[in-house]
Amino acid sequence: MKALPLRATQRLQFHKGFTLDDAVPLVPYFAQLGISHLYASPLLSARAGSMHGYDVVDPTTVNPELGGEQALRRLVAALREHDMGLILDIVSNHMAVGGADNPWWLDLLEWGRLSPYSEFFDIQWHSPDPLLKGQLLMPFLGSDYGEALQTGSLALHFDAEHGAFYVEHYEHRFPICPRDYAMIFGADELLKPLADRFSALAYQDDAYHEAAWLKQALAERATEGLVLHTIEQRLAAFDGRQPEGFERLHQLLEQQTYRLASWRTAADDINWRRFFDVNELGGLRVERTAVFEATHDKIFELIGEGLVDGLRIDHIDGLADPRAYCRKLRRRVDSLSPERHLPIFVEKILGEGETLREDWKVDGTTGYEFMNQLSLLQHDPQGFAPLAELWTRHSGRPASFIEEAWLARQQILNGSLAGDFESVAQALLQVARDDVMTRDLTLGAIRRALQELIVHFPVYRTYISARGRSESDDVFFLQALAGARATLSQGDWPVLDHLEKWLGGQPWRNRPVGRERKLLKHACVRFQQLTSPAAAKAVEDTAFYRSAVLLSRNDVGFSTEQFSATVADFHAVNTQRLQRFPDNLLATATHDHKRGEDSRARLAVLSECAPWYAEQVEHWRTLAAKVRATADSPSAGDELIVYQVLLGSWPLDANPDMHAYQKRLWQWQQKALREAKLQSSWSAPNEAYEQGVEAFLTRLLLSEEGQALRTAVGDAAHAIAAAGAVNGLAQSLLRLTVPGVPDVYQGDEFWDFSLVDPDNRRPVDFSARQQALDTPPDIGELLFNWRDGRVKQALIAEVLALRKADPEMFRSGRYLPLEVIGKHAEHVVAFCRESHGKYLLVVVPRWSHRLLEKAEQPHVSAQVWGDTRVKLPFAVTTQNWKGLFHTGAVTPNNELLISAALGDVPVNVFINPDDQER
Repeated sequence: MKALPLRATQRLQFHKGFTLDDAVPLVPYFAQLGISHLYASPLLSARAGSMHGYDVVDPTTVNPELGGEQALRRLVAALREHDMGLILDIVSNHMAVGGADNPWWLDLLEWGRLSPYSEFFDIQWHSPDPLLKGQLLMPFLGSDYGEALQTGSLALHFDAEHGAFYVEHYEHRFPICPRDYAMIFGADELLKPLADRFSALAYQDDAYHEAAWLKQALAERATEGLVLHTIEQRLAAFDGRQPEGFERLHQLLEQQTYRLASWRTAADDINWRRFFDVNELGGLRVERTAVFEATHDKIFELIGEGLVDGLRIDHIDGLADPRAYCRKLRRRVDSLSPERHLPIFVEKILGEGETLREDWKVDGTTGYEFMNQLSLLQHDPQGFAPLAELWTRHSGRPASFIEEAWLARQQILNGSLAGDFESVAQALLQVARDDVMTRDLTLGAIRRALQELIVHFPVYRTYISARGRSESDDVFFLQALAGARATLSQGDWPVLDHLEKWLGGQPWRNRPVGRERKLLKHACVRFQQLTSPAAAKAVEDTAFYRSAVLLSRNDVGFSTEQFSATVADFHAVNTQRLQRFPDNLLATATHDHKRGEDSRARLAVLSECAPWYAEQVEHWRTLAAKVRATADSPSAGDELIVYQVLLGSWPLDANPDMHAYQKRLWQWQQKALREAKLQSSWSAPNEAYEQGVEAFLTRLLLSEEGQALRTAVGDAAHAIAAAGAVNGLAQSLLRLTVPGVPDVYQGDEFWDFSLVDPDNRRPVDFSARQQALDTPPDIGELLFNWRDGRVKQALIAEVLALRKADPEMFRSGRYLPLEVIGKHAEHVVAFCRESHGKYLLVVVPRWSHRLLEKAEQPHVSAQVWGDTRVKLPFAVTTQNWKGLFHTGAVTPNNELLISAALGDVPVNVFINPDDQER
């Protein structure tokens, strides 16, 4: 099969409401738009009702809720008819656990270390807690263990079809090991032969396999009415609501390889790795060959058959060794598809100054860092000071995001990740105790130093190998070390020195083979698998909801401590990307984003008019007095966050459905309050406060008392909407033309003012998009009706057509930053792409709010630009440059006048189709 050129991707979120077959009739539309590859959410069998697919329960099959493998084949067949490919998102780090639907997990619970899946999951079998020695903590109970027993919410059941016993707690199933079935049968004469045979399993080396046919025999006997009736009578003897039943059931559960506990115990006592702090997602040990093969077998089968054209690896930083995994995956994929290159992209959050490792042998990231780079470009640095002052004065919280992140990390490490933190501390204690020179280091001292080190970690993780830390890792580690040293007392500094050595400063390969080396390697791996979720939970899932100097700078992958960046910085990262990862994905919206791409673009306008915005806020707070249900709900900080979210998401429709909008806003608001963990939280919801905030939102958007405030906020949103649309069009054009592969999130061909998930995964009206694409573009009409979003779609389609006509220009063409001079030079970004003597010129405005002069359309009039012009680095002998939507441009003296380039359109692209002298 020939390789399919990768030009642009369309991300689709599949679920039972939008299946693989639902996507088939949309393929012609995507092809017409200019998409080369569909970029699908995970398709392997996930938990029933999953809306995202990252909770896989069976990696050996394609999800039947999505239509199964046959539906996948139908979709790929439709793609092939249009010369399109499929990029598949895969989850290597974790699986869904708990519940009753993951056969590997259930087998593990049933047999413990005798299960063939005991090494699949990342479990600490040798816990220092005597209650967990050789057992897994199962923190799935809705109440304390004793209470669950006593109330009967833990009930013993018999699966007659499979001859198996299990305890059920709501949706969770906990299998009973067959070796303990005799305890259930008791002394009943009818069941005694079965009881004897199951009891014998305790003395048999092949008990796991022997039990399989014994359970089958039990199922056959259970077809006899008397036997089944007797078994049901025995179940009644284990009713925890009765004193004797309570004791029997407790004793039975004490024999199992797991310990049932309240969900609240997970934070402190968990002894297996989760995805972040989610109890329902268990970490996999994909570094083991058997696990790698078992979890990837179906993926490899699909690749071998030519059904998959690229892979996206979810949460690469959760793995023990991302480099080894990526290189192993690359070798395997290349062997399965030797005649074509399948790109591999990794979901990697890059910190400031961090770059993707080239020795991983992947094609790039999923493009979160590009979202950040583009956002920085569109923020005016002069807006930071007044916005920060406004935020601090009203909220009382720090204006510095990094301070907010430090506070959040401390809370997370002492809260939801306390058990994971303790695991790392204990591992380091073992390293210390193994050396006579460090055995006097106490666990308390290690905890203090370790916490401050993680709190100040500037990136998600390092990548320590047997050779220790690399030079690039060392930069970030030493930065964290300096931060920890500044906050710890001098008495703890020697512990930091030891951590610096243990965590990659002194390679573990220098230690003797055996226990000493194994302990140090284990500590290094555990440390790196902790810093990543600590960063994610503290920043993405906490600080982003606490800090609101400007919410457009709070999103996944953003270096939020930065507010803006120069045009030169933007050109530099584009040049670097072309040199190192020319096929890196370029995203401006994802299934993980905190707000839609055009919402962020609109909010960025506030950086251009911060004093005006501050005045509006003061006025709104006065008007809000009539809207509040209680004096302290919402808090001043939460109130300011609400105003920004309203400004960013306010509908452009003339008569929006405010009831639907209110429901969306409250869904976001409740999540935001609980993620912030200040006034409320998921673990301890503050219902009184939440109800007060909900009442505030409802009155603001729907009641007569909120009319004045509603009108004022709506007027402000419309005042910045046109400038926000210019930003939105600019970010779309830049994503489509800078080095890399543009990724279009589902439905974002039109404006995207969505909120955090699940709002950003709402159904998309593709029929409206198809109808718009079928209409020949008329720039005047599109601009006049810009609020419907068709102008954005037309821009995307036009530029994707250019990419299809000249793919080499966009993939490998040189990137040439262009100098802009004149009156409004700082408001223009311009560059060229060049390939084989052919040039493509891109011009977009930035910080356009004051240039629009209250215009109703997202278009800066020609006369405003004055003498602003772009200096061209090549001679132009003809004026026949073809512009976007068939407009032209004048180029006197090798300078392009912005008044001509942007005379008819908000943004523009020019390409010279004719040969010209250079």
